[in-house]
Order: sequence, then structure tokens, then C-alpha cells
Amino acid sequence: MNFLACDLGGTKVLLGIFKTDINDSPKLIFKKKYLSSKWDSFELILEDFLENQCKNIAHPHSACLAVAGPLSNNNAKIINLSWDISGNALQNKFNFKNCELINDFAVQIYGIPYLKKNQYSTIQNGSSTQGDNEDLNAIVGAGTGLGIARGIISGRKVKVLASEGGHVEYSPKSKLEWELKIWLKNHLKIERISCERIISGTGLSRIAEWRLSKPDAQNHPLQKYLKEIKISDALRKELPEKICNLSKEGDQLMIEVERIWLGTYASLLGDVALQELCFGGLWISGGTAPKHFKNFKSDLFMKQFFDKGRLKDILKTIPVKVILDEEFGLFSAACRAKMLLKT
Repeated sequence: MNFLACDLGGTKVLLGIFKTDINDSPKLIFKKKYLSSKWDSFELILEDFLENQCKNIAHPHSACLAVAGPLSNNNAKIINLSWDISGNALQNKFNFKNCELINDFAVQIYGIPYLKKNQYSTIQNGSSTQGDNEDLNAIVGAGTGLGIARGIISGRKVKVLASEGGHVEYSPKSKLEWELKIWLKNHLKIERISCERIISGTGLSRIAEWRLSKPDAQNHPLQKYLKEIKISDALRKELPEKICNLSKEGDQLMIEVERIWLGTYASLLGDVALQELCFGGLWISGGTAPKHFKNFKSDLFMKQFFDKGRLKDILKTIPVKVILDEEFGLFSAACRAKMLLKT
């Protein structure tokens, strides 16, 4: 039987039809990406996908939609698009046996038991630990925002525990980071700075803007670009990649910016590992993960991860792994859709 998966964000919608392969994992049959802004509703996208793009493929029996937006009673509101989506309504209209909406980050817990070796890489193996937490996994991912989720995984039985941990208070560890936090409060005109304001693609851009506001950066080549992004959201989305490219080319200011970002990210991961005691694994995911894989393995990153005083030895027992599959959200939604076939 076929099943449908969807990774639905504010910018794009990625849809896929899957079947089960010989190893009981989802196997992609066909996928298509849609630009959200060109459609008036998700229903119209799904109708085009099933009736026009997949007319020669057996109709899927179940569906899982991973959505970037608030969820309640199998309903979602995609704020950036003014879309209201009902899983029950879609189930009836498109004749699915089941249609489930789930948070686009929490869904990734469902993908972990089905991961293949080419989809991830290990930073730290950890050590074998007996106890109640050996099935507990945590996943943290910096992308446009910062997602955190947890799950209990026993074999291929999964219990997802959603989290809004990305919105906890950002806690500076140096005078430089305190300066950054104060600047952000003033720049954004807000009283509270969450971790997501720093540890995300947007956060990397904000760190760069702060650093470029200093007198010694007046002649930096990105100054002209900063003026342009004030009138273009599209250009702002390109800034993180420009920062990373300049850092790789040896630009000292951007190297400093990237190091601050990596240090805060590593510190948060250490906090999550201690809070959850996720001996099943700590997973680094999100859109930035494949791009920063080498940085995650660096001494600088791991030093910040372990910098937890008397409890640093506990962190050495926790497996740490990086998701390299850039379409892991769609894959994970497919894993959940596959599970729904049996309900």
C-alpha cells in the first residue's frame, strides 16, 4: 500500500508518495515541490498533486502532514499564508484511511528508527547505559528557527514528546555575548531574548549585523548588502550563506561571527543533553546541519558542548549524531504515514 507524506512550510510544500521497501522503511515513488505563495490553499496543491501529478500511481491509503504552525485537534493554521488546514477534512475529501497533522519538527522523532547509514553521521558514540532513559532521544535543529523535540523509541515503537525548548531564555557566557544580547534587545525592541533569536539561520544573520555595527567593520564588504536587505526579505534569507562563504574564505569578522554562533549552539546542545539525559541519542538536525557538519566535529564545538563543570563526564556517555539528509522532514512524515496504515 502507498502512503503520502508532506513537509509544509511557509515558503514551500514538499509532497511525496511512498511505499514500503524490503527493509520495512519508506521508499520514495514520486515527489514534487510547490511554492506556497503561488497557491490559494493547501487543498488545491494536494488536489493537483494527487489528480494530475500522480494519476498513474496507486492512491495513498494514509497521509501525514508535517506543518510549520500551531496545531490543535488535527487542525493547523499556517500564519504566513493565512491557510487553515483540517486533517479530518482532507481525510474525507481525498479518501485517506487516516490523515494526521503534526508539528514539522516533532515529526522527525518518527524518522529516527528508520534512518539509513547515508542519512546521518556520528560525532560521539557515547557508552552503553542501562536505565529508564536508554530509549529517550532528543533532537535539536537550527534552521529558519530553532526546533527541539524528544521521543521514546523502543525498536520501532515511538512516542513523541513535543517541546518549545527553542524559546527558552538565551544565557550569555561571556562579556561579548552579553553585549550581543543587549544589542539585540535594542535592535529588535524587545525585552526578552530566546535561544532561537541566536541559534538559527536568522540568528546567524543577527550576530553578523551586530558585529558589523562596530567601528572596525565600517568598510566591510557586507555593509552595502546590509543596506539592501533592509528593503528585501528575500535578500535577508541569503545572508547566512554569504556569512559562511566569507568565513571559509578567511574573512576574520565572519569567522568570529560563525564561532559565536557555533559556541552558543554547542552550549545549548549540552544543556539539552543534561536536561533530558537522552542516552538513546542526541540528534542535530535542521537546515543548517549538513552545512556545518565539519564544524560540529571541531574541537571548538565539542569544548563548548562539554563545558558543563562537574557534569561534563555525563555528556561523554551520550551518543551525538548529525542528520545529513536535507529532506529528513519529508522522510519522517513518511515514516509516520506508514505507521498510520496499521491504525
